[in-house]
Amino acid sequence: MKKIALLALAFVMTATAAFAEGAAAAPAASGLTAAVAALFAIAIAAFGGSIGMGLSISRAVEGIARNPEASGKIMTTMIIGLALIESLAIYTLVIIFIKA
Repeated sequence: MKKIALLALAFVMTATAAFAEGAAAAPAASGLTAAVAALFAIAIAAFGGSIGMGLSISRAVEGIARNPEASGKIMTTMIIGLALIESLAIYTLVIIFIKA
């Protein structure tokens, strides 16, 4: 176990020294590149959010169908979950506006 820890420590220290050398500054992205990256980011966020929302709504409907008496608790939890899922897509949009 000690050998693995020492090997990992040696690797980390070697990698730190290797990457510590000054690197040339990366060229700034052009406006078109940034716009395309922003489009992909919001598309992925919207796709992931819609998949998550669809799954959560379908599970909530299944839960209500199995136990109609718990519909109030299920709906409340589902609405909170949907709000949190939607907030992730909104955060992506805000970050795109800040970076662009």
